Amino acid sequence: MEIMNGGKALMKALEKEGVKQVFGLPGGANLPMYDELYKSNIRHILVRHEQSAAHMADGFGRVSRKPGVCFATSGPGSTNLLTGIATAQADSAPMVAITGQVPVKMIGRDAFQESDIIGMSNPCVKYAFQPRTPEEIPEMVKKGFYIAETGRPGPVLLDIPKDVQQNEAEITFPEEVRIPGYHPWSSIDITDIERAINLLLSSEKPIILAGGGTIISSAFAELQSIAEMLMIPVVTTFKGKGSFPENHPLSLGPIGMHGHAEANKIMTEVDCVLAIGTRFSDRSVGTFEEFERNLKIIHMDVDPAEIGKNQTAQVAVVGDVKASLRIMLKLLVKKAFKKSEDNKWLKHVNEVKDYWRANLKMHPGEMSAARILRKLREVLPKESIVTTEVGQHQMWASLFFDVIHPGTFFSSTGLGTMGWGFPASIGAKVARPDVPVLDIAGEGSFNMTENSLATSVLDNIPVIVFLVNNFSLGMVAQWQRTFYERRMIGIDLKNCPDYVKLAESYGAQGIRAQSLDELEKAIKTGLSSDVTTVIDIPIDPEEDVLPFVAPGTSLKEMILPS
Repeated sequence: MEIMNGGKALMKALEKEGVKQVFGLPGGANLPMYDELYKSNIRHILVRHEQSAAHMADGFGRVSRKPGVCFATSGPGSTNLLTGIATAQADSAPMVAITGQVPVKMIGRDAFQESDIIGMSNPCVKYAFQPRTPEEIPEMVKKGFYIAETGRPGPVLLDIPKDVQQNEAEITFPEEVRIPGYHPWSSIDITDIERAINLLLSSEKPIILAGGGTIISSAFAELQSIAEMLMIPVVTTFKGKGSFPENHPLSLGPIGMHGHAEANKIMTEVDCVLAIGTRFSDRSVGTFEEFERNLKIIHMDVDPAEIGKNQTAQVAVVGDVKASLRIMLKLLVKKAFKKSEDNKWLKHVNEVKDYWRANLKMHPGEMSAARILRKLREVLPKESIVTTEVGQHQMWASLFFDVIHPGTFFSSTGLGTMGWGFPASIGAKVARPDVPVLDIAGEGSFNMTENSLATSVLDNIPVIVFLVNNFSLGMVAQWQRTFYERRMIGIDLKNCPDYVKLAESYGAQGIRAQSLDELEKAIKTGLSSDVTTVIDIPIDPEEDVLPFVAPGTSLKEMILPS
């Protein structure tokens, strides 16, 4: 027990959780905690907007599997975090957001820069805390980290009134915490796994659908072992992209709105799916009723609330998916299962895959989306971490950028947050400074958080921005061309700004690549650079993302390039 103020108690509690850095922006209501941060060993990474602080913490959390931490002041500072918090919640990313608040006696009195951030954030956090005395801070910090990273990960908010940061008290730091009613782990029922195996082995056209939960639980080896043991093809959701090597003979790539043609085609034929860590979002499966019409579903997920929410499961296995798959492997080995040499289903799958990969039409021209992303894959080291922004470039990455090293591809999928990718790449680089980190961006999305160039340069966090530039809000433009008879409004970005000059104005490196040779040189230059590199890649504004499953339609109704 030691006498200290709340700000110091916060820093000590964070240090005990192993926090080495925080992403944040100071203001009036969190200055006392910043004064103690100054005295601590925790690195502060200064952002230019609080939304970017949340995205950086998000990127750090997804890569490190430990909660990223972001700081903001009260009022607009805390509300600016909300988009980033909601993004982390939608994609199950561990985060601890810590905000300043007006003094306790001023709460509810419309004080300067007061906002009810607890009430605002409750729908998009796993839990929100607001200590009213300094003594409560260490326990709330420990509970917050435990909640954020256990079970299905997610964001936790800690809102600390200014006087609670300033006041002194006798502080005790708990070694363990108990949270009544919070049970993040379920005991896996082996009977359910046996039922899943029986259903899988009795099916004639099985498939494995790997979602984001496969990546969160690092179940890469288990997934690959089961696929290879049973010789079952593997598709992924977009969030599950990178859970299975996309150069593997059993890989079909992502399904869904902008999934691979072969993946969507085969998905309409299967009779049984082993769905691992997925919530069956509408962007992945199209219309719910049509998807499950002739399909038996085995659903593995750590979150029991996902079972039966969007699709009916014949067999449900609740628990950590890595542990569930390990048990399944052991039971399969005991069965001494032997795969058939005459696998008619797999032969058909390979024929469909070969056909669509050979016959899918590409946009003409040297600098088409397919060609530039395949060039990126050719040059970029396989272990590199890749983030994306949100828009057409994101979906082209789904189609044309193969993820080979598991768990190296991250995107804002659930909320679809424009501006996420670049600050998230900075957070990812902080988590993994030993590997190259690259953000596949569109200029519309990059514009929203490009001021994070200052953070990347001044804090020496070099990443690469692979800027697919079609001079417009490309996805909106595609929808206006497709569904609104080319009534184009609000999409023309008018080639503003000049991204080479923009990068240089921040002290970063800017390169414009207008041929594949120039692009290859630019990527290699970025990989060898000790400052952030923005590669501006002009492409045809009329190029659409195809294949495309329109909203409200089924995978069978996929629109193909003509």
